[in-house]
Amino acid sequence: MVGFKPSDVPPPLEVKMASAGAAACVADLFTFPLDTAKVRLQIQGEMKGVEGIRYKGVFGTITTMIRTEGPRSLYNGLVAGLQRQVCFASIRIGLYDNVRDFYTGGKDNPSILVRILAGCTTGAMAVSFAQPTDVVKVRFQAQVTLSGVARRYSGTMQAYKHIFQNEGIRGLWKGTLPNITRNALVNCTELVTYDLIKEAILKHKLLTDTLPCHLVSAFGAGFVTTVIASPVDVVKTRYMNSPPGQYKSAINCAWTMMTKEGPTAFYKGFVPSFLRLGSWNIVMFVSFEQIKRAMMVTKKSIEDRK
Repeated sequence: MVGFKPSDVPPPLEVKMASAGAAACVADLFTFPLDTAKVRLQIQGEMKGVEGIRYKGVFGTITTMIRTEGPRSLYNGLVAGLQRQVCFASIRIGLYDNVRDFYTGGKDNPSILVRILAGCTTGAMAVSFAQPTDVVKVRFQAQVTLSGVARRYSGTMQAYKHIFQNEGIRGLWKGTLPNITRNALVNCTELVTYDLIKEAILKHKLLTDTLPCHLVSAFGAGFVTTVIASPVDVVKTRYMNSPPGQYKSAINCAWTMMTKEGPTAFYKGFVPSFLRLGSWNIVMFVSFEQIKRAMMVTKKSIEDRK
């Protein structure tokens, strides 16, 4: 995995998948309010039944949500979010090394193209598997919890059931294409940018290959990735959150946004997207490494006792 020094004994697949899923859940617990604020900003302009509420900026959105809906509203959809990371991150991150090695035939020093291909592959696999959890997460985050405003869903499992009964199996996989596109962009841009920034820092001896270097590289990669992926992310969020019939397709959703709100609509929620992506990457990568090491130590300890 980019940014980590390989250990003497490579961790088995089950350790990588389990530690990736657990690390992603830890990162979600820390950064979920930023993600919720991002969703609210992205769908602003099509929210119904909430006249008088206007979100301005990431911290303004968070403040407004706490004032009008209470602090718990910042974690609307957390259960679905954690379910998503268990399914999504364990595949996208946990399988990455194995897929990369498959494409190279086990050779060392894979090219950037191979890394990009591996990232696209695991990202597409993860989205295809975890899409229902993402749909429910986004809809809960978009749901305003105000007295007098009807709530679409009362619980996570009820949401899965309601979407299936009213929209069919296609409703649970709504927005899969823009989500695959987004994650392909995120995986590829994040991977290449992280490597380039890190190599430049080390080449010019600005920092050593330690945590500060990883922090700077992760935030830089997060910024570039957000610039590239934000338009697709906004379309994905709006399309997944839309009721049946509002948009004919993801492309129709993008066209409607362009004609009604202009090109700036595609960058709504940019700041929280950047803050969330940068901070999420740092928490996830650090947690991933520590959890993976702990699991390897535990596994070796159990094997030694046998």
